[in-house]
Amino acid sequence: MNIFSNKKSINGFTLIEILVAVTILSVVLTAIYSTFFLLQRATENSDESITKIQEARKAIEIIRCELESAVFNENIKDTQIKIKDKDYYGKPASQIIFTTFTSLKPGLSKLSYYIEEKDGRLTLYRKIESMLSDETENTADLIEGIEGFLIEAQFEDKWVKTWDTGINYNIPEQIRINLIFKIKDREITLTDIAKPMYGKSI
Repeated sequence: MNIFSNKKSINGFTLIEILVAVTILSVVLTAIYSTFFLLQRATENSDESITKIQEARKAIEIIRCELESAVFNENIKDTQIKIKDKDYYGKPASQIIFTTFTSLKPGLSKLSYYIEEKDGRLTLYRKIESMLSDETENTADLIEGIEGFLIEAQFEDKWVKTWDTGINYNIPEQIRINLIFKIKDREITLTDIAKPMYGKSI
């Protein structure tokens, strides 16, 4: 019997049936393959987004804790809080310099947070200098690939972008920290508020 006949064989399938089955199987496998890679890509993007948000939250938490321990006293030499309003091609790039107590160095330290461009991306840096010794300063990047860093101080119910204890002679009641970054081309701003406690009654 001719196996290539369009009629059904008692012992097998016709060529048309085999071709139809192979075609259906190919369509199903292609759909499964595409779905698998779409899910894999979505999972990877989700993981990257979660990681970026966690990094930003951690960075803001570090800055807030150190600002809440900020020290300024006219009778204590070199203590200060300075906020400088800067930008990088229209993106906020504040700089803040303040004296505080940190677990990374004994005694009083001077901390600086500032933005620099690195490989075409904005990076937030932290520099720590000991006020008690001539130790080498410690500089490290805190978070890379951000869209902006904005520090504001509360002054008479307004938020201002500059502050200098050498002019104001006091500490701001509150300091607002804004960290701006992108996830999937969508701009996100994380915000936290630090309330410096030095010299205030609890």
